[in-house]
Amino acid sequence: MGYRYTPEQKAFIERNVAGIGNKELTERFNAHFGLELGVNQIKAFKHNHRFSSGLDGRFDKNHSPWNKGKKGVVTGGVETQFKKGQRPLNYKPVGSERIDRDGYVLIKVSDEGAWHERWMHKHKVIWEREHGPIPPGHVVLFADGNTQNLTSENLILITKAQLVRLNQNHLISDNPELTKTGIIIADLYQKIGERKKSARVR
Repeated sequence: MGYRYTPEQKAFIERNVAGIGNKELTERFNAHFGLELGVNQIKAFKHNHRFSSGLDGRFDKNHSPWNKGKKGVVTGGVETQFKKGQRPLNYKPVGSERIDRDGYVLIKVSDEGAWHERWMHKHKVIWEREHGPIPPGHVVLFADGNTQNLTSENLILITKAQLVRLNQNHLISDNPELTKTGIIIADLYQKIGERKKSARVR
């Protein structure tokens, strides 16, 4: 059975699909939701929902390349060419921050690697700095629902199963204490579901 996307994940892909390739979209998606989907899975989802990036990688049949008939010609002076090790004008140093389309704070942690290795969600960086690596199958939740409140007391580690229950039952509040209570309720729903499933098997 293929991966079942949540409404939030579908909306994320629809918002971010324009102008980027499948590889970068997959990296952003996985970084945002803490998943490890493959490029082909995201590509198939786009195809099934008729989402297009607007990039087809092909030239128009009437298009002529800029260097047609100019073999060996170098345009621009030496001063306009990038040299080895030279950084582009839009370079952002490590430690730079930005807000993504979904309101999450991203922080640059490296100049090397793929996009998701260079930029990370700041709330994950903060949590891991204080507690160590996020365990597999877990995510960091904002207790008050505010994705830009990055105080350590506002960050709660929960399982992905708990997150599903919280979203299904609308148990995430702008009141941190209510959200914490919601997590307890989500655990109860999970146990009830497991018992019902076990009873059907008998």
